[in-house]
Amino acid sequence: MTTTAQAGRADREMRGLRKSVSRALGDAFAYTFLIVVGVIILVPVAWMLSTAVKSDGNVYPFPPQWIPIPPHWENFTRAFRAVPFGRFFLNTVVITLTGITGALISCPLVAYAFARLRCRAKNVLFVMVLATMMLPGQVTMVPLYILYRRLNWIGTFAPLVVPTFLGNAYYIFLLRQFFSTIPRPLDDAATIDGCGYIGRFTRIILPLSKPALATVAIFSFMHHWNDFMTPMIYLSSSRTRWTMTMGLNGFRGAYGGTQWNMLMAASLVSVIPPLLLFFFAQRFFIQGIVITGVKG
Repeated sequence: MTTTAQAGRADREMRGLRKSVSRALGDAFAYTFLIVVGVIILVPVAWMLSTAVKSDGNVYPFPPQWIPIPPHWENFTRAFRAVPFGRFFLNTVVITLTGITGALISCPLVAYAFARLRCRAKNVLFVMVLATMMLPGQVTMVPLYILYRRLNWIGTFAPLVVPTFLGNAYYIFLLRQFFSTIPRPLDDAATIDGCGYIGRFTRIILPLSKPALATVAIFSFMHHWNDFMTPMIYLSSSRTRWTMTMGLNGFRGAYGGTQWNMLMAASLVSVIPPLLLFFFAQRFFIQGIVITGVKG
């Protein structure tokens, strides 16, 4: 009996050791793969930083010099003096913050109605809202331009920020999915305490929806910050209202091929806010994405 028990204990220890080794090897492979992919993704960023601090005559030599000696940090000030990137940066910030505000005001209200209110045509209306995502932007581009021109909005920020206060189908879908995961007994308890629809929305739904709201804010920030087509259509006639993407494109058109170090310096400044936002808000971003897909 003793020999059998010892053999069984040794067999269990051997199986546990094999599982531990297998798990360690799997983790090592996964981390190695992620590190390699991360390095590959960061190579263009490193090259952009390297080019941004090179002298005018040190951009094209082969093999390339990754660490310029000495670094020319004055390229950043030169770029901002050659083109009013400071003004473009401020315009982009105004458009982005206004767009985020519009999305966070309009989309939660619509999503709350679809998730909590009772209506016979609610599902039909929700399908109609989702159907708008299937309509390519190129289809509505010309009609919208004609509409905004008749409203005298061409050359202003209005075509970029006013539609954000009218809802976005994708953000409404994300928030509606999240609101559906919040237990309804919380609404019943709030109703017993005297809360109406607005009270339940502001006191129950919104405080519990911070991850989803942060996800919408991040998506809205990335969309407005990186958008090029929409500002190009509506702001091209007013240079003082250009965004960073338009300024970079104009700089490339004027100096491309000869001043890549200054272009990379300006580009590096434009990518810093999205990077900082993701690093500080990635926990809310990942949590919101995971939870919004749990329940339909």
